[in-house]
Amino acid sequence: MLPRGEILKLGYPDGAQADAAAEASGRLAEAGHGRKRIRRELREVLRHPGRHLGHAVLGTLARLLLGDDTPAPADGHAEAGELRAEPVPHSVWGRDLLDEATLEQFDRACRLPVAVRGAQMPDGHVGYGLPIGGVLATRGAVIPYAVGVDIAGRMRLSIYDEAPELIGRDRRRLQGALMRQTRFGIGAHFEAGERRLHPMLDDPAWREVPILAEHKDKAWSQLGTSGSGNHFAEFGELTCEHGLPELDLAPGRYLALLSHSGSRGLGSDVASFYTDVAMGRCKLPSEARHLAWLPLDTDAGASYWRAMTLCGRYAAANHELIHEHVARSAGLVVRATVENHHNFAWREVHDGEELIVHRKGATPAGAGVLGVIPGSMADPGYVVRGKGNGASLHSAAHGAGRQMSRKKAVATLTRELQEKYLREQGVELIAAGLDESPQAYKRIAQVMRAQADLVEVAAEFMPRLVLMARGGRAED
Repeated sequence: MLPRGEILKLGYPDGAQADAAAEASGRLAEAGHGRKRIRRELREVLRHPGRHLGHAVLGTLARLLLGDDTPAPADGHAEAGELRAEPVPHSVWGRDLLDEATLEQFDRACRLPVAVRGAQMPDGHVGYGLPIGGVLATRGAVIPYAVGVDIAGRMRLSIYDEAPELIGRDRRRLQGALMRQTRFGIGAHFEAGERRLHPMLDDPAWREVPILAEHKDKAWSQLGTSGSGNHFAEFGELTCEHGLPELDLAPGRYLALLSHSGSRGLGSDVASFYTDVAMGRCKLPSEARHLAWLPLDTDAGASYWRAMTLCGRYAAANHELIHEHVARSAGLVVRATVENHHNFAWREVHDGEELIVHRKGATPAGAGVLGVIPGSMADPGYVVRGKGNGASLHSAAHGAGRQMSRKKAVATLTRELQEKYLREQGVELIAAGLDESPQAYKRIAQVMRAQADLVEVAAEFMPRLVLMARGGRAED
């Protein structure tokens, strides 16, 4: 048995969890495991408890770490997951814009035992579990990878009183505000003296949900930053021909700032942690393993829901702070904002029943609901008004959608091609990778035509000054 002090040094909280770890270390020693191996196994169960739920010795410790008091079945799994022979009712928009792998992945999701209805948006492409652009309604269960690794990926548009010509007159000031007031890329953060403050940091979930408590300091350091991949912050020109009465905005042209970011490393850590938990509880065919679910009436399911909800608040605060600091630095006054989540799960009533609606890279589009659907770094995006189409579970695309993988884009595109496209569109790029070149994306006009029955265009946004990470990975 390892001494208690050694167990605490491994990171176990003092109390019942340390007691259980000590007991497990004793049983492992009796089984002939050496001290080095025991330390390694205890570290692994602390990092990935969901992977150890069925372990004869470590299962009890894993369940205690997860706060889950559901008795473990003999085979270590809480759910059996045979796929249905036929998919549940579903609809597909823009089928001609989607490849077979995406459609196959969507079909597989619609054959889950917990699935009720599905919808696939025209910007779709393959992701983990549910494809990007996939919408899936389930009964009483949440699927961490149907939400995605960037929990609460989010759009925010700030509209200013100034005309867009300000970009040409004062480009240096606007560019400086973008570069100083946020950070981009994997691991990007603010140093201790620069960290942003927000009331969301006082949410009790930070201390009451172990995975959130473990990652709070890193999350705080990344608050007000943007990720890699398709995350961006860009000044541009908003054209609103008919005005936006919901925002008391008259017809005209406005300077605007559009950003795309999410819950940063926090969301990724939460997604990975609870996917491990779900895969430990839920036995699915290997091709569907990333669709493992958590019943919401279990401690693990309720804990994930609470963590996901906090990630949503974090992502909203992230955008709020980016826009607040950029506006202050550039001397701009915000007149109106439009914002929306994607990569999230909502409790919604459809056909008289409460369901869990996962929108992975899909925009909420209830009747009259405003949202933002971007194009690429050099193609227009749109403020849209939802039409509340029930067949789509009140959803729409979240962007243009990739037509070329990041690897293929880097291998086949050049800076010359990227810069030529940008010049033709009148866009200045501060920084971005080749993997985010406009040529790697579907044409946004085709995507919008394919979903004309889901949203109406209320305004058009054209990027003019774009900042992204210099290249990197992202799921959507």
